[in-house]
Amino acid sequence: MVTSVQAPLFVPANRPERFAKAALSDADAVILDLEDAVPAAEKDSARANLAADFTDKPVLVRINAAGTTSFQADVDALKALDVAAVILPKAEETTNVTALWTALDGRVPVIALIETAAGLANARALASLEGVVRLAFGSIDYCADLGCAHKREVLLPVRSELVLASKLAGIAAPIDGVTADLADPEAAYTDAAHAKDLGMTGKLCIHPKQIDEVRRAFAPTKAECDWAGRVLASGDGAATVDGAMVDEPVRIRARAILAAASRGEAQ
Repeated sequence: MVTSVQAPLFVPANRPERFAKAALSDADAVILDLEDAVPAAEKDSARANLAADFTDKPVLVRINAAGTTSFQADVDALKALDVAAVILPKAEETTNVTALWTALDGRVPVIALIETAAGLANARALASLEGVVRLAFGSIDYCADLGCAHKREVLLPVRSELVLASKLAGIAAPIDGVTADLADPEAAYTDAAHAKDLGMTGKLCIHPKQIDEVRRAFAPTKAECDWAGRVLASGDGAATVDGAMVDEPVRIRARAILAAASRGEAQ
């Protein structure tokens, strides 16, 4: 399910020789990119390369933004494919998202990629639309749009708003944007851990070596699982565990940790 994807890997759609290799990685989904990764002169050939039968993993496609010269051709290309979701970049207007959902006959879930001030202002409305199953954050484009620094403290309210918008709409928690730093192997981990702390449940990956770090960040640690076990063993009502008060809200958190661990391997 695309709603539970944690570490999807981008692959330029103009590089079909990389599709199967990406699927063999530890990514839990593959994103075929028709947008930023593809030069303008290769948009048509990239579109012709689209496929979903090279893997059993979810295949997502990031198309070009509404209003661009490539948008309609991208949508038309998706009509013949069985993909897990379509990612709409520069998602801003609800009418564009609804039009995309309708054009694909209401069968392809939409992930709205928030990359601008206008997108953030409409995040709650976008998250509530029929067909939208998740929000994602395009942090680099967002900073370019606002002219702000790409720093955690600057983007904290943006990430928090996307988490809140998703919760209010009753959809899955959002996917964080990419980590551009490929030189530091810990960068993807620390960025993903920050996103997890804020309530996000996934992170876009641009290189295979980021995948394990992202999944490690989102997986409950053994210490967290041990703590959750002690909390749930404390019974009902108010209790004390490890010197801290425990009541039902704390037990809800403990159950969530153990549920996440059951879906993967604790670190």
